[in-house]
Amino acid sequence: MTVNSETRYAIDPIAAKSMDTTALRENFHKSGLFKEGEINLVYTHYDRLIFGAAVPGQTGLTLDHIAETGTAHFLDRREMAVLNIGGTGQVSVGGDTHIVAYGEILYIGKGAGPVTFSGAGRFYITSAPAHKTCLTRLVTPAQARRIEMGTPETASERVIVQFLHPDVCETCQLAMGYTQFQPGSVWNTMPAHTHDRRMEAYLYFDLPEEARVFHFMGRPDETRHLIIANEEVAISPPWSIHSGAGTSAYTFCWVMAGDNIDFTDMDMVAMQDLR
Repeated sequence: MTVNSETRYAIDPIAAKSMDTTALRENFHKSGLFKEGEINLVYTHYDRLIFGAAVPGQTGLTLDHIAETGTAHFLDRREMAVLNIGGTGQVSVGGDTHIVAYGEILYIGKGAGPVTFSGAGRFYITSAPAHKTCLTRLVTPAQARRIEMGTPETASERVIVQFLHPDVCETCQLAMGYTQFQPGSVWNTMPAHTHDRRMEAYLYFDLPEEARVFHFMGRPDETRHLIIANEEVAISPPWSIHSGAGTSAYTFCWVMAGDNIDFTDMDMVAMQDLR
């Protein structure tokens, strides 16, 4: 069993302004997370969010410790959420085994102990520091909060499915869900916004092999872009917009950590102010 972890340090907008494509990808993009028989994690210095993946394959994988957290066990001072984007799998924690199907999210509270992944799942892992323990709970799409947005005319017709939301599942600070697009719609999070009180990360998935998403980032008046393939992640600092357009339909999982889990806490950017 292999557990790999790396650190991404916080970058300020002035430094980001001068980065070329290689530097932008080294700091704000991550590929190669979903490898069979491995757990791969990225520890960010943006609100100490961790994201990564576990693909059990033929053998179970257990996450219990990484050096970056500075604790004996991964969940000693953290909460976790696990989204399955593969076949049905199992996540065992705290003496219970949870059957997690495609599109379901398992929330795991602080101090729950080692987490073992097995079965046919492709598990996307997210985690943030927690100061209280909330109940471990499996949330299905039917239980999630759904918000329809956009129009076909603007190629942005989509459904925002909120799983870790105050009205659905209590957490300490994690907010998480995913956005699905109707056929012919490809624009996400446009008009754009920022939220300086919390960071965000986007996992793009359900994207055809040859397709790409053009993910836009940076200050509203100093934008840059990342070209992203299936099952790759864009890291969005609090000062950055986070928006994208795909060459075909796709789904993206958004996760946030920071001071505020109020979903309306955002600073909208007018189209004419984008540069």
